Amino acid sequence: MKLTEEQIVQNWKALLRKIDTNFEGERKAKLTNLYERFSDSMMLAPASGIEHFHNCFAGGYVDHVLRVMDCAEQLYDLWSSMGADVSNYSKEELMFCALNHDLGKVGDNENQYYVPNPSEWHRKNQGKIYDPNPNIQHMTVPHRSIWLLSNYGITFSQNEMIGILTHDGVYDSANDSYLKPWGKEKALWNNLPIILHHADHMASRIEYENWKNKDKVKKAFGNNPKPYTKKPKLSTDSNSAQDMFKDLFGDK
Repeated sequence: MKLTEEQIVQNWKALLRKIDTNFEGERKAKLTNLYERFSDSMMLAPASGIEHFHNCFAGGYVDHVLRVMDCAEQLYDLWSSMGADVSNYSKEELMFCALNHDLGKVGDNENQYYVPNPSEWHRKNQGKIYDPNPNIQHMTVPHRSIWLLSNYGITFSQNEMIGILTHDGVYDSANDSYLKPWGKEKALWNNLPIILHHADHMASRIEYENWKNKDKVKKAFGNNPKPYTKKPKLSTDSNSAQDMFKDLFGDK
């Protein structure tokens, strides 16, 4: 899978619109500041490091976040329509979690989280396209997400913190105390973390299937599959982004 320069820019602009439409006031301003601070690296970041995982390609991170946000919003509406109690948290809280659930994958202020794997053998035979950056402090992705939000002065609710920390569901044993409680007094107070995990799982599965069926996608759309968002072409006025695109895609 590979996205073109145009597709990467489309997705980035779509993500900024998501921030603009789902949040307001000081929190929107601080989120915008954070995302613009990491724009150069975030636009080109993969969502995972292994080819058969989800969106292991340049631009995969933003594409994944957009899909998780839309899955979360639609699942919220579905749960509500089926009688689930969604009265004890807001849709904004769910969208905040979906937006920032994998934020830790952008790295820290100095280093990217993923770096190209230098081993041709591992890339070719095991699909390990990217490695975690050895120059970055070890931290789980959810904890780095919380750290980045805090570091940029972005406040979050208890619901949002638990949602981000547990978004990997039962795949991460660290979530057992939240998702496998002994006693009803320890059970989750609402279904936000469940909907978020389902949205992430759903998006990741769709992305895996896109990778698995990449030959079919190529036949339908050519060598460059359609990006997730279907917004019209948008240009970028960022010189630094243009320089990166030139390095990645070459001169036009």
